[in-house]
Amino acid sequence: MTSTLERPDLGAGSSVHVQQLGGRIGAQVDGVRLGGDLDAGTVRAVREALLRHKVVFFRGQDHLDDDAHQAFAELMGPLTTAHPTVSTGSPRVFKVTADKGMAANAWHTDVTFVDRVPAISVLRAVALPSYGGNTVWANAVEAYESLPVPLKALVDELWAVHTNSYDYARLQDEDSDEPDAHYSRADFTSQLFETEHPVVRVHPETGERAFVLGHFVKGFTGLDTRESAALFNLLQNRITRLENTIRWTWQSGDVAMWDNRATQHYAVADFGTEYREMRRITVAGDVPVGTDGRRSRVLRGDAGAYSRIDELIS
Repeated sequence: MTSTLERPDLGAGSSVHVQQLGGRIGAQVDGVRLGGDLDAGTVRAVREALLRHKVVFFRGQDHLDDDAHQAFAELMGPLTTAHPTVSTGSPRVFKVTADKGMAANAWHTDVTFVDRVPAISVLRAVALPSYGGNTVWANAVEAYESLPVPLKALVDELWAVHTNSYDYARLQDEDSDEPDAHYSRADFTSQLFETEHPVVRVHPETGERAFVLGHFVKGFTGLDTRESAALFNLLQNRITRLENTIRWTWQSGDVAMWDNRATQHYAVADFGTEYREMRRITVAGDVPVGTDGRRSRVLRGDAGAYSRIDELIS
């Protein structure tokens, strides 16, 4: 895989141990007790592991509460609010609960319907079903790198419109009367957003090229609905082929952290009526830049209250 990312020296200044889990994505990080008091060497090692492996997993983090979870995430960068449209009772913590087998069961990159796509997501298991409820991640960089040359030429020039009123929102249960159930479509689309993104972005830290796709995509610029659907399926199938994924079986105390600029993920809704609760804190990201240097363009909605781009500029 072509990348400007150097192989990190993970031993410097810390006892961090990184075990690669998949050939293309995923690693387990041991020797770290997550929180806001990590030394600079440990933070650097964790971030370098994240950039290299795209998603990293930490076991045995039962000590974390919302405050410590947030303090750790802040070591990675400025935070967004919990969500652009959905409120779950916390300004920073996005609580996702389900008891009807619901989950984020569509392939997506978080919050691509806004222009300032989040950089990093930190997800903590709070309550797990006795079976099922796994999450799967896919490497959006490797998917691009493995394309044949003619397809690369096509996607390098391609743009897509993402919105929160499309496919992913329709998967939520609109009939739930439970106040703690997974948010409804009405919540999710209480403010409408549409953004035109390059289908391939240049990663701001590694220089790698990664797909910006997933089920917030409404269509491709310049193509009709049928053409968009056919091309979307072709490219999504490239991203989510099994060799390009890692599946995580959650245990109590687990934390997953992924590079949202380089991955997609899918929470598997296979746990019947058992209860599942996860809490996510999100590190703010920048506006994607395409291979030609053009930046994503807002078509509808203002995400300034969700994430402030100026906070990322030092």
